[in-house]
Amino acid sequence: MASIRVGLAQINPVVGDLDGNVDRILAVIASAEAQGCDLVALPELALTGYPPEDLLLRPSFVRDTRAALDRVVAATRRTVVVVGFPEAGGHDAHASTDHAENADGDGRGAIATLHNSAAVCAEGRLLGVYRKRALPNYSVFDEQRYFVAGAEPLALFRIAGVDVGVSICEDAWSPEGPIAALGRGGADLIVNINASPFNTGKASARQSVLAERAREADAAIAYVNQVGGQDELVFDGDSMVVDRAGSVVFRAPQFRAGLHVVDIEIPVEGDRPSLPIIEIPGAPAHRSPVEAATVAPRLSPEAEVWEALVLGTGDFVRKNGFTDVVIGLSGGIDSALVAAIATEALGSAHVHGVLMPSRYSSEHSISDAIALADNLGIEHRTIPIEPAHVALMEMLAPSYAGHSIGLAEENLQSRLRAVILMGLSNAFGWLLLNTGNKSESSVGYSTLYGDSAGGYAVIKDVSKLLVYRLCRQRNLSAGREIIPESVLIKPPSAELRPDQRDDQSLPPYDQLDPILALYVEGDRSAEEIIAAGHDPATVERIVRLVDLAEYKRRQSPPGPRVTAKGFGKDRRLPIVNRYRR
Repeated sequence: MASIRVGLAQINPVVGDLDGNVDRILAVIASAEAQGCDLVALPELALTGYPPEDLLLRPSFVRDTRAALDRVVAATRRTVVVVGFPEAGGHDAHASTDHAENADGDGRGAIATLHNSAAVCAEGRLLGVYRKRALPNYSVFDEQRYFVAGAEPLALFRIAGVDVGVSICEDAWSPEGPIAALGRGGADLIVNINASPFNTGKASARQSVLAERAREADAAIAYVNQVGGQDELVFDGDSMVVDRAGSVVFRAPQFRAGLHVVDIEIPVEGDRPSLPIIEIPGAPAHRSPVEAATVAPRLSPEAEVWEALVLGTGDFVRKNGFTDVVIGLSGGIDSALVAAIATEALGSAHVHGVLMPSRYSSEHSISDAIALADNLGIEHRTIPIEPAHVALMEMLAPSYAGHSIGLAEENLQSRLRAVILMGLSNAFGWLLLNTGNKSESSVGYSTLYGDSAGGYAVIKDVSKLLVYRLCRQRNLSAGREIIPESVLIKPPSAELRPDQRDDQSLPPYDQLDPILALYVEGDRSAEEIIAAGHDPATVERIVRLVDLAEYKRRQSPPGPRVTAKGFGKDRRLPIVNRYRR
């Protein structure tokens, strides 16, 4: 039985922050050295952050990344480091036209070949490079826009007497991919570095896939994933070690950055590997035993989403140079949830609530908003919109004369609130957090340039029914009432006209959300949704509303993706579209 000490580095890189990412990586390497690691694995494209998107089309960015890699390589000592980076190469017969030299000088394709690669380095030397073979081009991924798949012969690295193969992210999702080939070639352990974004149900799917790959390869797999928020994506870590039988022997906590050190026991086999071996000599480390490997418990579905929203919000705010946020507090459940998430992500001193009552605001909406702010400990202020509402209605009266303008007056109130919030944002440098949920966004139940405004839409991918579950989860985990019970039980209302309720304009959410899940996330047709048992008239109406609202969603702020298909990078449909089925 051989033993190899592996460090799994769940770091939180920042896209484009090459110097900062190098510093994070060097700190991990130093810690891994101090803890006697034979090998430390960092995430996919750790040097650039993931996804770098069209930064990869800039030759200067790719060159600067290579210089950053050289700094990392030079800092390595005994511990073998596996780190992801974009690798520029020469002309390649497999290169797509996107990567060919471009005579028009538009900047595309200035690099003939670019690979999504993993560098293997130690003792100040680059010992080998693995190039990702499976390039995902679905959902939120578009790697074939930038990269060429690796096709070089595979090799193994002999580290501390263990034959180690290297692979990258999507390689693990292919049954006939490089992991199986590495296993057939004699790998004892396969390191898989990742930038795998979170969505509900992803953790279980990952574990199942890794278990299957380990059994197919007859080799242990050490899987490392990054942590953090990047625009619409949230990365949850969930790094793990799976033995050759497919059993999880270590799992790191989700949504928490850190270096996790694991001693992996490898059965000694008599057979020689058939793949080429790159020997990495090194004196045995003098080290103390590490704590026994632990398998972090799985979070509940609501707890997972909560953690993703908190991490995504905090990272978006801080990585973009903000410290504080401003939120319109209506006394409703959506703004209550956003305020609670922001408070956990940033601290109560950095969250500012604004009450903007109108002539239609109920007394309980004002008192509920104040109670929420007090429970969270956040600063709040009240700015009534009535004076501006009166003035604008007087200004518009000549143009409105003789016309029914009910909806226009309702929307005017929402836009006045956006003006106030943006006025505060501009004056004090506070980022405006949007409070719209996925159910409303799906059907266009929002006011363009009103309640759709904001710099970041915290619950953009959260259905209304899930909003309620998350609020109750927050109260339960806090052991006290954070979101007032009165907010949880009152009928949802925009309060833009007397006695208004959401269910006057939309079906009840327990009918609406299942239809939306099938149409938006499941890509089911109206006929298929009706065949599943939903009311035909309701389905036809909702499908029509979703399609018509595409132009609104294109103008909405980014927000964290937590489902298998969110609006934005994920679900992309044409605005001009007459297909209605």
